[in-house]
Amino acid sequence: MPANVLVAQSGGPTCVINNSLRGIVEGCRSYPSLFGTLYAGRFGIEGVLKEELIDLSATPDQEIALLRTTPAAGSIGTCRYKLKPDQTEDYERVVAVLKAHGIGFFFYIGGNDSQDTAHKVSELARARGLDLVAVGVPKTIDNDLGDEQFSLLDHSPGYGSVARYMAQYVRQANEENAGSCPPDPVLVIQAMGRKIGFIPAAARLADPRREMPLQIYMAEAGLTLEQLGENVIAQLKRDGRCLVVISEGFDVGELGVVRDSFGHVQFSASQATVAQIVVNYLNSLKLPVPGKARGQVPGTDWRNAIAYASTVDLDEAYQVGLHAVEIARSGQNGLMATILRDRSRLTYSVRYDQVPLAQVAAKDRRFPKAWIAASGVDVTDDYLAYARPLIGDDWPSIPLVDGLVRFARINQEARAAKRLPPYVPQTYRSHQS
Repeated sequence: MPANVLVAQSGGPTCVINNSLRGIVEGCRSYPSLFGTLYAGRFGIEGVLKEELIDLSATPDQEIALLRTTPAAGSIGTCRYKLKPDQTEDYERVVAVLKAHGIGFFFYIGGNDSQDTAHKVSELARARGLDLVAVGVPKTIDNDLGDEQFSLLDHSPGYGSVARYMAQYVRQANEENAGSCPPDPVLVIQAMGRKIGFIPAAARLADPRREMPLQIYMAEAGLTLEQLGENVIAQLKRDGRCLVVISEGFDVGELGVVRDSFGHVQFSASQATVAQIVVNYLNSLKLPVPGKARGQVPGTDWRNAIAYASTVDLDEAYQVGLHAVEIARSGQNGLMATILRDRSRLTYSVRYDQVPLAQVAAKDRRFPKAWIAASGVDVTDDYLAYARPLIGDDWPSIPLVDGLVRFARINQEARAAKRLPPYVPQTYRSHQS
């Protein structure tokens, strides 16, 4: 008798996250004798805890197919809820929900913390003797999942598209800056990536021949605000203009820090962005050209601009979802589907493999120091060789209705009947007391 399936996702969304979901759904539907009813946790593991399970069998094949070009997490929702070791009631609740709905297969799409959740569920199944296969599916725009040797996972689905977006964004910004540099000689662009520099590094893809007056500041380079100022002034003396791409995690020191009466840093929305702090600092200097610096802080469009998605990324996100289903078919619990590059070939090629969840759960991959140029404000050609294939060569084909993108519509009102008492996840109880 087929066992039911539960799929969920957590963490920040990407342009291609729904394509991994599509791969899982279509893969499971291909084996009806093994996989029973497909459920989705509404808003990730939170939906599992609250027993809010979307019955995906109520969504027709056409809508599932449209997940290919449906970005972000509007399909089944995501969350940032973490199962902490001391939250024993949450663990008991997960077990109860899995049992109540006959779940034999659990797929969790996400990054480091999400794979940690998948790992904990897989370990929980082993400890309780549950007949459950838990499989992780990688996803993160930060590309910080895996190891620094790229032997566990070459790259995460989601990164290729955000790298493509960054490259196009910088290229377009350069066109504007080149034409408006007399009044605006310096443009500061803030990039996502508080700790890991893969996203700001992708700015170099806009200019692989290094013809732009472009400087890239990753947090890992360890440069100071004063050094940044000196570099920008030197660039202005040479070229009359400068593009600065800066990680949101770049250390700007105490500038912009807000402290309370006890001297503690207040991390709040009222704080200035790194880009604004840098702009203000540069404008306080005596620039060698007329005009002022200005800044740009792209928002969440990094993660949902489907028109900029990489076709390579779209295809690989789907294939890794399909591969996760093949892992589940083999009955192996506690693994994550992976993408590995075939480095023996001259042309870009990948294969799909697997790795124990314990090796990737809650672990960050750093940007390799060897890929940071000696200047500290650029990346090496080795990085370009790594990243260039990921952004693809074509624009995605996106269906339109009345000139607007036609997104998939999952029937979220089709829910599994609740069989357990209502439950409030442990983390949220303090907010209700």
